[in-house]
Amino acid sequence: MRWLENRIPPPLVATLFGLLIWLAARQLPGGLELAIEWRLGAALAVLLAGAGVCLAGVLSFRRARTTVNPLKPETASALVSSGIYRYTRNPMYLGFAIALLAWSIFLAWPLALLGVLGFALYMNRFQIGPEERALSALFGADFHQYCGRVRRWL
Repeated sequence: MRWLENRIPPPLVATLFGLLIWLAARQLPGGLELAIEWRLGAALAVLLAGAGVCLAGVLSFRRARTTVNPLKPETASALVSSGIYRYTRNPMYLGFAIALLAWSIFLAWPLALLGVLGFALYMNRFQIGPEERALSALFGADFHQYCGRVRRWL
């Protein structure tokens, strides 16, 4: 399955998982009876948090003048370890996962959390793993020290 590594843009992966969650929520039982106002308010708050985390990652990359293209990690020109990267090595992917959590809240379907987990597992295997191999080749010991200090997700 190596052919899937760094092939699908992460925003598209998140969108596909969101679509799968929605389709499953429509077809399978287990939804909660929650008022739309509560669901919408909670989902928007969580979505804003996810967007903030994602945006903080993009801004850190821009400040460091390195690529934000996740399909070509070998073109990175700097190892970013400041800003939000002091807390998570993958804030953009974390932001997408938080957005999927917001979607799950809006749908009021607890099993949707399995979709968020599926997204994280997919990203670990087909996006983050290959990125980390490329960054290790580029930045060597500095990258390994960074990995020892900062967790992959949170």
